[in-house]
Amino acid sequence: MMYDDSAVFLVRETLMMALKIAGPILLAGVLIGLFISLLQSVTSIQDQTLTFVPKILVMMGVAILIIPWIVQRLVEFAERMLSLF
Repeated sequence: MMYDDSAVFLVRETLMMALKIAGPILLAGVLIGLFISLLQSVTSIQDQTLTFVPKILVMMGVAILIIPWIVQRLVEFAERMLSLF
């Protein structure tokens, strides 16, 4: 089966952009999750909501802080994609 090179390029670029945008938010979630897990291990508190709530709050905070960066990357990406057509 033959694939068009431009279609493969578009899919690859789109996936890379999604990873670049989601990366900082997911990294913040992983780091806060690791910190909370360490805290739970030290204090022997095993409450599920203790990891969920801070993780959501931190990820939302990071997302709000980097909104200008995300918008700038998406505008650049849209310009690049539209210039190909």
